[in-house]
Amino acid sequence: MKRLFLFLTRNQSFIYKVFLYLVSTVLVIYLLPKGGQFKYNFQKGKPWQYENYYAPFNFTIKKDKETLEQEKERIRNNAIPYFDIDVEIPPEAFQSFSVLLESNYVDSLFTTRKSLAKELGLNIINTAYRKGVLSETLSYDSNQIVYLVDGNEVSESVYSQLFSKDELVALIEKRTLNNRDIRPLLKSLLATVIIPNATFDSQRTDASVENAINEINPNKGIVEKNSRIIAKGEVVEGEKYQVLNSLREQFQSQVWSKNNYYWLVFGYSLLVSLVFIMLFLFLKKYRHEIFSNNTKVSFIFFNVIVMVFMTTLVVKYNSSYIYIIPLCILPIILKSFFDARLGLFVHVLTILLLGFIVPNSFEFMFLQIIAGIVTILTVSELYKRANLFISVGQITLIYIVGYFAFFIIQEGNLQQIDHKNFLYFIVCGLVTLFAFPLIYAYEKIFGLVSEVSLLELSNTNSALLKELSNKAPGTFHHSLNVANLSEAAANEVGANSMLVRVGALYHDIGKMVHPTSFTENQMNLINTLDELAPKESAKIIIDHVIKGIEIARKNKLPDRIIDFIRTHHGTNLVYYFYKKEKELNGEANEEDFRYPGPKPFSKETAILMMADSVEAASKSLKEPTSTKIDAFVENIINSQMEHGQFINSNITFKEIETIKKVLKKKLNNMYHLRVEYPE
Repeated sequence: MKRLFLFLTRNQSFIYKVFLYLVSTVLVIYLLPKGGQFKYNFQKGKPWQYENYYAPFNFTIKKDKETLEQEKERIRNNAIPYFDIDVEIPPEAFQSFSVLLESNYVDSLFTTRKSLAKELGLNIINTAYRKGVLSETLSYDSNQIVYLVDGNEVSESVYSQLFSKDELVALIEKRTLNNRDIRPLLKSLLATVIIPNATFDSQRTDASVENAINEINPNKGIVEKNSRIIAKGEVVEGEKYQVLNSLREQFQSQVWSKNNYYWLVFGYSLLVSLVFIMLFLFLKKYRHEIFSNNTKVSFIFFNVIVMVFMTTLVVKYNSSYIYIIPLCILPIILKSFFDARLGLFVHVLTILLLGFIVPNSFEFMFLQIIAGIVTILTVSELYKRANLFISVGQITLIYIVGYFAFFIIQEGNLQQIDHKNFLYFIVCGLVTLFAFPLIYAYEKIFGLVSEVSLLELSNTNSALLKELSNKAPGTFHHSLNVANLSEAAANEVGANSMLVRVGALYHDIGKMVHPTSFTENQMNLINTLDELAPKESAKIIIDHVIKGIEIARKNKLPDRIIDFIRTHHGTNLVYYFYKKEKELNGEANEEDFRYPGPKPFSKETAILMMADSVEAASKSLKEPTSTKIDAFVENIINSQMEHGQFINSNITFKEIETIKKVLKKKLNNMYHLRVEYPE
């Protein structure tokens, strides 16, 4: 048990990665569509590249999307409307008319012709309610067949037989042509008593349309087994394209059966495993710092799975929305937190996984990989707000141009181009702007640092840097100079200039604890450390690294910035007090005068060490000249190299020489060295 516990403790990082690998593989396989893969690739408008192909089994030919839409539209246009008939209204109308006609009001106006008025009125009411009185006038043709629903009985009629209240005046005038004296009375009474009893039933009508659409036969023919589908060199278009599409759909559904289920899962497992193994190998070989950090590895895998999950949801809902998914957010985020090469590599691997899910996988993969490359090439300096908007505009343009080109080579014309897809690309571009708040959320969740947060940290009005400038103004000025030197050097060798600048601003915050113990903060010639033993003085100097780490953690600075505090002196000696101890006692223990380290382990931390040492030492130069500056820069950096301070850094001799040149030039500018003119 003890051995097992020891093994787990020593290999917990490796065990976690294995667990992450297995979980990611299982999740992706679960999200993949349940179907086999058709082994032949074909495109509309392109020649068939394989040998003559014969049907492997009997299958039905599916109607294409356009044909199905035409049939649905025909059903909608020819739909027979339903009208609910209320049979209780006509008797009430007859009764109401009789009551009104016998009222005292009518008697006082009209007495002699009452019987004729009653006869004509009842006749008109009967005519109106023969089929039904409409509650509203609808835009149907007069010969349109309609269904009249009376309780559980349905009868067929034509729309022209239904009576509209607009026809009432015309009917009264027609029936009272020879009895115009009673026309006003009939108009007044009938307008009151004739109430609509035929109501359009939209729900029943829509249901009948829906049932008819559901009964559409999606097939239009059968292909017999062993009959030739297409010959080598034939162009895949028209009927042949539809037959091949039908075969591919039915092949994939038939392959994924109970008999083949485990074999197909095994095949998918191998392919998905290869993708994730490639990602692990890339991280281990080229990004070992990231590989050794389980949080960063988890972050990368999390983003890959999120993209697969989003794509799966969209494909299941409606695959025509596939280009709304903002897949270019992935390289933007990874480039922001890590680097461009890693961002592009992960993006390509993710697109390979999505090729199993999406329709027209070649077109999809081509467009997404090209868009990912454009993203990596154009997105830079995210802390400048306009840059992301410009990059998103370029990405959207690439999508549109790529889709336009694919449509032309597939269709050969622009007659049937779907303009909605261009709108989808624009929506995708707008959604890509969501990368900004997403980066902020990831920083809080995973504790990572992006260019945007680096910009915030570089603000010298921040609370911590203001405190440094108040308590240790000399150190603050030194930090600003180191930041300028480091940034210039980083730009020349292709390092992260913003990161190294922020690291330089905070690298000496530990000096706030005992500011007057450091010469740059001493206002007079008295050095308090001279009164202490060399060991004690060295401890105060060395402790500024430890105190700096404590202050940084208290103020919640990111780990990437704390790395600069930890490594800016590496494992160098506090040489002044080491030499002083040796002079006083004849010997000195190096460990008492050595910084705890670690040594710089990135290009950026190495640059800071060089710039910090050079800038601090430059203050001791008396009457600096260009020759003196060049010599002491060479001596300081060469000494650091001899002591192996850069052995863990990803930096080359050529880059170190470039950094030396930058530091020399910048120091010469700082001291305003010019050629001395004769008097």
